[in-house]
Amino acid sequence: MPWPKLWSSSPKGEDDSPESISAKAGSTWESATTTVAEAAQSVQRDTPEAVPAQLKAFTQPETIVAAVLLSATSLGFYRFYRSYLRRIPQAININPGYLGRRSLVGQVTSVGDGDNFRMYHTPGGRLAGWGWLPWRRVPLEKKALKDQTIHVRLAGIDAPEMAHFGRPSQPYAQEALDWLTAYLVGRRVRTYVYKADQYSRVVGTVYVWKGLFRRDVGLQMLKAGYATIYEAKSGVEFGRAKEARYRRAEWWAKAKRKGMWAGKKKDFESPREYKNRHGVGAPKEETKQ
Repeated sequence: MPWPKLWSSSPKGEDDSPESISAKAGSTWESATTTVAEAAQSVQRDTPEAVPAQLKAFTQPETIVAAVLLSATSLGFYRFYRSYLRRIPQAININPGYLGRRSLVGQVTSVGDGDNFRMYHTPGGRLAGWGWLPWRRVPLEKKALKDQTIHVRLAGIDAPEMAHFGRPSQPYAQEALDWLTAYLVGRRVRTYVYKADQYSRVVGTVYVWKGLFRRDVGLQMLKAGYATIYEAKSGVEFGRAKEARYRRAEWWAKAKRKGMWAGKKKDFESPREYKNRHGVGAPKEETKQ
């Protein structure tokens, strides 16, 4: 039996010759070049077909529906935020489209006179976290409240005047101020805004919760005898057909001699008469409401 060939039959040193090494290197380079060329041709063949396939995924009905729903949801949330959750710092920042149509919720921070006050707008109220979330707190410091409160004028009523610009205060002016301060400061209110006046205030009907009931602040002040119906030839704003109720409340306070009606009739001077006597122009005051 012949022995198997375990070694190459090439002569000794043939594989190690320079010519052999050069031939092998050339063969390897040619093989690599061929592989790269084939890969490039494969990419060129596949690319025109792959790109449309990728773009086709963006034109599928489910992809389009998802994109439309996402865009609509984002736009709807943004509009909802602008309309109901964005805080309004001052009366001059109220959108004119709100007047006569919308209400604002806030916390009363101070009372400046018997018929006006300032509130810190808290859009969304407790449902939006105001009063219980750490970052939804109404500031208490005057510095933090500067230029951050809405000045509100109670619609349809006129309270006795405090001392202003060298003019003496009117009888019961302090009592009216004290009553409104005790009734409102620190409480959450809802203000139905009607129009802006020339003093950078917004005129509106204001409601405050007392127990289980919502009270009309202007109406309650008339019943307490610390305000009269606002008197002007034109431009008076009562809002939502409240004039008849307000006039009945004023009549009732007079009959019961409440507040400013407790004195003698001949000594009574209404806020409008007081303003006229001290030279406060009627046309200017009519725009006040």
